Amino acid sequence: MQMLNYSIQMTGKVRSDKANLALGVWLALVAGMVNSGGFLAFKTYTSHMTGLVSSMADNLVLGEFTLVGAAALAVFSFLLGSITTALLVSFSRRRRLESLYAFPLLLEAFLLLMFGAIASGMEVKPTLLFTGGVATLGYMMGLQNAVITKISGSVVRTTHVTGMITDLGIELGKLLYRNGNNRPRELPVLADRAKISALALLVGSFFVGGVVGAVGFLALSFWFVLPVAALLLILSIGPLVKDLFD
Repeated sequence: MQMLNYSIQMTGKVRSDKANLALGVWLALVAGMVNSGGFLAFKTYTSHMTGLVSSMADNLVLGEFTLVGAAALAVFSFLLGSITTALLVSFSRRRRLESLYAFPLLLEAFLLLMFGAIASGMEVKPTLLFTGGVATLGYMMGLQNAVITKISGSVVRTTHVTGMITDLGIELGKLLYRNGNNRPRELPVLADRAKISALALLVGSFFVGGVVGAVGFLALSFWFVLPVAALLLILSIGPLVKDLFD
């Protein structure tokens, strides 16, 4: 029961800044694990859209058309995942469901379970495994990044580390600035200390997730996605249960 209540706090439709940050931390951890594991498996960062688009341009000029296709597939999959989240949230909101933010994470969990089981337990051709893996992981990153973006009103993101570090740098610059007394009519430059803490926590969670993902993939191969899927199930199950039994 306690787990269900916590899950409802994390992904239910009634939101708070504290819950948004906590969910952002969990999803940044998941993003780091999936991104790092995906790189070790496929030599591609499936959440790094800037790098993927840049690699498309570079490899197009170099004539590496297979790599262009792989990057394009990851970008398209990420976009498709974001579109799916928007559709699921809109569908659930129109029906006043508690689970409007839980559905995309539940879908991500099932995709991880399916992908891990297929990749670990079946004979799959390397080319098919690469294509399916890049597409699946990119799609999942799009799903979950869109979830936290919609929940927080674009304040919290879990895969866009560039933006988080940029925002962190801006706030640290404000923190270091010394307001003089020669302009009393000017508003003082003040840093948002709570935002600094939140951004540092999110970036740190992504980094920790990357370490855990690398260690997990090296130790367990594709089976490492199963505990990640279990975490997503725990985060999303509460609102779904509430919709079913209330």
